Amino acid sequence: MPSDVSRKTVTETNDFSHLSPRLSVSDAEPDRNLALELVRVTEAAAIAASPWVGFGDKNTADGAAVDAMRAMLSSVNFNGVVVIGEGEKDEAPMLFNGERVGTGEGPEVDVAVDPIDGTRLTAMGYNNALSVLAVAEKGAMFDPSAVFYMEKLVTGPEAAELVDLRLPVKQNLHLIAKAKGKKISQVTVCVLDRPRHESLVAEIRAAGARVKYILDGDVAGAIAATRENTGVDVLMGIGGTPEGIVAACAIKALGGVIQGRLWPTDDAEKQKAIDAGHDLSKVLTTSDLVKTDNAYFAATGITDGDLLRGVRYGNDRIKTQSLVMRSKSGTVRMVEAEHRSDKWEHYTR
Repeated sequence: MPSDVSRKTVTETNDFSHLSPRLSVSDAEPDRNLALELVRVTEAAAIAASPWVGFGDKNTADGAAVDAMRAMLSSVNFNGVVVIGEGEKDEAPMLFNGERVGTGEGPEVDVAVDPIDGTRLTAMGYNNALSVLAVAEKGAMFDPSAVFYMEKLVTGPEAAELVDLRLPVKQNLHLIAKAKGKKISQVTVCVLDRPRHESLVAEIRAAGARVKYILDGDVAGAIAATRENTGVDVLMGIGGTPEGIVAACAIKALGGVIQGRLWPTDDAEKQKAIDAGHDLSKVLTTSDLVKTDNAYFAATGITDGDLLRGVRYGNDRIKTQSLVMRSKSGTVRMVEAEHRSDKWEHYTR
């Protein structure tokens, strides 16, 4: 039995800890266990939204998910501020931009919420609807308030150092094909199905690559572009700035790259961006969008999709599938969970 002195020495020198110092956290930083707390939040929102899948009522589905996410967030041990939420306070009664969430104790963090990424997908019963949550150290997330849309390029780690949003579409696609060891005809580009992308799609097809349209949910599309075996090699096109920041939190853990360039929709928004000090010609990198290596991302499937299986119901069980990531360690976990139905009755329709 070691003496008190020897026990003290072991404790002080931390002989039994083999954790790299760069992976450790201080009391002022989000703890590594936070990742698993966050997945409980997205599970709750997905379960709450799932009874409304296919009923054509996206507002009710979103409201149910918001209620559940807000309730579960209140139990998470951090002092969070919603920087990407459901809108301004006058429009959104909960999870509005600037709202404080969490227990109010622990580290101060930025919080980005999307109770349903793909409300239309949920309402229509289409694939790829997710519940999404991202957290980063306070002040780390890019402020998306000046310009709602950005032009995006997302791909995996093989080509992350090669692509450049300023290059022609054809050149970027050939660089990705070469980095992945594919023929250009085997490269698949994920694009939101919008009229504004007609010329982009023409360029992609002229380059010899194929297009995979998505109706909504470009967070899922961005993550698919960075992961193996999803059938997607790159995401291109114009989508929401908030979604780009949320995706950047995931890409910090996954590797790969997101590049974005702000895309004002009119002269008023362009002037608003200039007044806010933004350089509209600048290509924003992953680290511009999230200025920390200590970020967290969680997503739970609402409907089946390229990334995750949707919520499923058994006789007395609700089954969910989630992804949870921590960028500091580069850890990506797939979480399969079973929930007793009677414990979740207050979240179901």
